[in-house]
Amino acid sequence: MSSFNQENCVSCGHHCTSCQAAFADDKVKDECGVFGIYAPGVDVAQICYFALYALQHRGQESTGIATFDGDDFYVEKDSGLVSEIFDIENLHRLKGDIALAHCRYGGRNKKISNDNIINALPMSFNYYHGEIALSYNGALVNKDALWQQLTENGAVFQTESDCEIIASLLAKHSKEALVDSFAKTMGELKGAYALVAMMKDKLIGVRDPHGIRPLTIGKLGEHYLLSSESCAFDAVGAETIRDVRPGEIVVIDKDGLHTYQIFDEQPNFCIFEHVYIARPDSVFDGQSVSEVRRRMGQILAEEAKIDADIVIPVPDSGTACALGYAEGSGLPFRMGLLKNRYIGRTFIQPTQEMRERSVHIKLNPIRATLEGQRVIMVDDSVVRGTTSKQIVEMVRNAGAKEVHLVLSCPPVKFGCPYGIDTASGQLIAVTHTVEQISEYIGADSVHFLSQEGMLRATGLKPEDFCVACFDGNYIVDPEGK
Repeated sequence: MSSFNQENCVSCGHHCTSCQAAFADDKVKDECGVFGIYAPGVDVAQICYFALYALQHRGQESTGIATFDGDDFYVEKDSGLVSEIFDIENLHRLKGDIALAHCRYGGRNKKISNDNIINALPMSFNYYHGEIALSYNGALVNKDALWQQLTENGAVFQTESDCEIIASLLAKHSKEALVDSFAKTMGELKGAYALVAMMKDKLIGVRDPHGIRPLTIGKLGEHYLLSSESCAFDAVGAETIRDVRPGEIVVIDKDGLHTYQIFDEQPNFCIFEHVYIARPDSVFDGQSVSEVRRRMGQILAEEAKIDADIVIPVPDSGTACALGYAEGSGLPFRMGLLKNRYIGRTFIQPTQEMRERSVHIKLNPIRATLEGQRVIMVDDSVVRGTTSKQIVEMVRNAGAKEVHLVLSCPPVKFGCPYGIDTASGQLIAVTHTVEQISEYIGADSVHFLSQEGMLRATGLKPEDFCVACFDGNYIVDPEGK
């Protein structure tokens, strides 16, 4: 393996402006966040509005809310953030006792724009059982095969969304009882999915048999809610009840919560929810994300003993892990980088110069903390390495004597077919050793948390997680076979 020059592009191996443009956001991306509520007498649109703020980190390309008032469906959705789309006027148009909400990340090369807003969710359909609206998070690995099968039997499609395929399958099985039609649809789906559906008198939640993508049940007074993360329940004053089980269907109606275990549980939850994607104040399977990340840091301190002066996080996803590393190592924890709270993950970078400055606008070093120090800098992951390179340079320019980067997961070496955008063709760990990664980003050393240590930090059984992006052992065949 040849030496990796710092001037080279991670993707093509050369100093390449076109490839650098692809690395503006050097993080994995989740596909979506979903939320639903059945609450007669409550302003459900307002509840969804606040919940979407809590889930905004899961998708920033489009957002929407759908409600039903007993007679009609109402939908408001558009490209952009929650704050850009909703106001008092359009929230007042969303009438009803039942609602769905969604925020979307469209995946590589599937950007939402005003002329293809039909891809935004929730989506509504008319079929045998009446009108239904769907919100969805995940990815179907047999999407192409299902599309082929359904179109050969007369189905037509207008969007790129998996939701439309799911709606067609529900229509195919629509003469079955409602739960049975969902169960038979589940039997034809392969991949990862957390689905929330709304009908005129029901809210339905469905999770794939492996539970790869998250879906949680909450309660607001006497009313039930569904959400990708429990942080949305906190935002609306609700309590968290439990996760929807892998392979389970839950139905919420006027009589309360009904559960149906359709497939045997084979839990393989996405470990990247704990590493990076989820908000630290969320809880999965009774485990606080923040505490899991802190334990990751403590285990990192055991695995990577570094002679240094201070520990700093790359905010925000590295903060809890950095606290754990400081606790485990006995070194002082310091805030060495200040994050601009007004810049999100979708910061616009229209020119090469702005792309190169984007990290400096998002983060600014605190010279008084860093100057003359041997620094351990804690982050969640290195995917392509471009952002890490800029941050290391920033910390050095602020006067740090040494910069050691420690990461709360192993090297990401494999693409994810289940709804996480890792841009697998551009992963630096695929073609470069740890030493070469360190050379490229300009750090004195780079240390990854072991897979065993990462899983131990969750407090759950290792076999309950999907770690395919690290070891290539896919839970469901990526080809849908």
